[in-house]
Amino acid sequence: MKELVVISGKGGTGKTSVAASLAVLSARAVIADCDVDAADMHLVLKPQATQNHPFDSGNLAVIRPDKCTGCGLCLENCRFGAVKEPAPGETSYHIVPEACEGCGVCVRLCPAGAIDFPERHCGQWMTSETRCGTMVHAKLAVAAENSGKLVSIVRSNARMLALEQGKDTIIVDGPPGIGCPVIASITGAWKVLVVTEPTVSGEHDLMRVLSLAGHFRVPAAVCVNKWDINPEMTERIEDKARQAGAVVAGRIRYDRMFTKAQIQGKAVVETDAPSAGDIKTIWANLDL
Repeated sequence: MKELVVISGKGGTGKTSVAASLAVLSARAVIADCDVDAADMHLVLKPQATQNHPFDSGNLAVIRPDKCTGCGLCLENCRFGAVKEPAPGETSYHIVPEACEGCGVCVRLCPAGAIDFPERHCGQWMTSETRCGTMVHAKLAVAAENSGKLVSIVRSNARMLALEQGKDTIIVDGPPGIGCPVIASITGAWKVLVVTEPTVSGEHDLMRVLSLAGHFRVPAAVCVNKWDINPEMTERIEDKARQAGAVVAGRIRYDRMFTKAQIQGKAVVETDAPSAGDIKTIWANLDL
């Protein structure tokens, strides 16, 4: 099975637009949106959910007012400012859920045993149908943290569905950067496609991502979006990518149709945009 993960060194490089276009070009793929912190593949592919599953991760401290003695040990020892003093007319301390890191210090120190420590509800993950096939994606709750666990759930279920449906390709829209969600997205993948831009910051971020892919021994391909705004930088980036062991899959010209296609709820390759041909060339070079 070929699992292609589309990633970038930072947000805003056109990664999701490219991933959505590749999903359209493939007639045999399961799609996974692993950019769960800022998921937006649904804006282009318009998924219709068929299954919804809760996502719980970590724990959340909750003070029971009827048992709290007001000793203040939780307030004194919370390093995250999550514990607040009793409101006027009350005697119980309380915890701000958005500020609680789930470390459990207050639970262990409370002499009255007044603090519960249930699992924290952090959002949901879904299986949906799109015009391009089945898609697995997720939605984090407000202020919820990811830490890669949700990414792993999305990926594993996409793989399971691909096996069930006899699909030999998975197109993954990965997170930007080099943090835990990215590591969870690319580990064990068939290949990564890094989308970058012809700028100094684009070059810097690309090299960090290629170093990460190299560390996990994941083959990498690179494409430069908006290459024609700085041809010299594009050549420099492509040379550095080759030196780092990556394959240059192609270039995408600057094209306002990227934005217009998003407004229409379409992938770029579903329009007559000049850049659609560039993405089709990249698709062919990826050998999926």
